[in-house]
Amino acid sequence: MKKFPLLTAFLALIFLPPTYSHAEKLDEYLADFTYQERKEMKIDSKELVELLKKGEVQFIDIRFPEEFAAWHMNSAKNIPLNELPSRLAELDKNKLIVTACPHYDRSSMARLYLITKGYKARYLNDGLLGLAELLRGDKARDFSNASPSLTQKTP
Repeated sequence: MKKFPLLTAFLALIFLPPTYSHAEKLDEYLADFTYQERKEMKIDSKELVELLKKGEVQFIDIRFPEEFAAWHMNSAKNIPLNELPSRLAELDKNKLIVTACPHYDRSSMARLYLITKGYKARYLNDGLLGLAELLRGDKARDFSNASPSLTQKTP
């Protein structure tokens, strides 16, 4: 009887597909990194705005809640970087995920994490500050008028 559990474990190892850890997925990603991937990992504010208007992107502000409360884009959902692993269920795998922070340091980390989890993701390379600069005055009005649902508060 003692041999049966060992035999079951051995057979499971043989017949079950391998699972990959984050480190193995990161190793694969880095080994396959190309100039094309370098280009595709980034998105600028102009392209983000167009994708938001079309509803093709999920915009994630990965700053801390206090930063988000002080100022934010209503079209962005706040999922702080340190909460991202426990809140993956809130992301839509059918959409491009764009991560953002004031510059791009934390958002690039969030994007890399999401890539290792199987999401299609990019980071806002001019950051939230660049997006705020783009959406000033008439451009903010035009963006808001493009689709009222873009400027509604998100939970």
